[in-house]
Amino acid sequence: MTAVERFVAFDVETPNRANDRMSAIGIAVVEDGEIVQSFHTLVNPETWFDPFNVYLTGITPQTASQAPTFPLVWSMIEGFFSRGVLAAHNAPFDMGVLAKCLKAYELEWKSAVDYLCTCRMARKTLPLLDNHRLDTLCRYFDIPLDHHRAESDSLACAKLLLELTAMGADPAAFCRSYDLLRF
Repeated sequence: MTAVERFVAFDVETPNRANDRMSAIGIAVVEDGEIVQSFHTLVNPETWFDPFNVYLTGITPQTASQAPTFPLVWSMIEGFFSRGVLAAHNAPFDMGVLAKCLKAYELEWKSAVDYLCTCRMARKTLPLLDNHRLDTLCRYFDIPLDHHRAESDSLACAKLLLELTAMGADPAAFCRSYDLLRF
């Protein structure tokens, strides 16, 4: 890796189209070019579930009802998120859900955080692909994927980051700052 040595690849699933609560989160930590740790959990979003989201993620109100709520999950994951650059595929979506959850539960953290988007990285690195969806890129790189499962998507994002870096993409060139207080 170049100037950035620690990335926290993450993926969230949401219960409905409001995208302001999580029903699952997956995290894969990349340090010095290796995946060194992962974490995932269902999250009780304390809100309604849209049938489309249930179909997409397989997470139902019943399966999430016994899961911890976001404040408890945040107490478990804040340490991951506070060290390194966050990474996600289609990062504005995941970053937005994170920001909205922090706001909804009145949890103070940072006002802004560094992040990168592996979709954006892939578009620049592999411009001739038909599309740059996570499942397409996973097929291209032969990365295992159980799509729309937070654990699998976060691990795939971390592996994709490593593949793109091995092709010569400089992750530091794709780092941006996300304003967590924008919502």
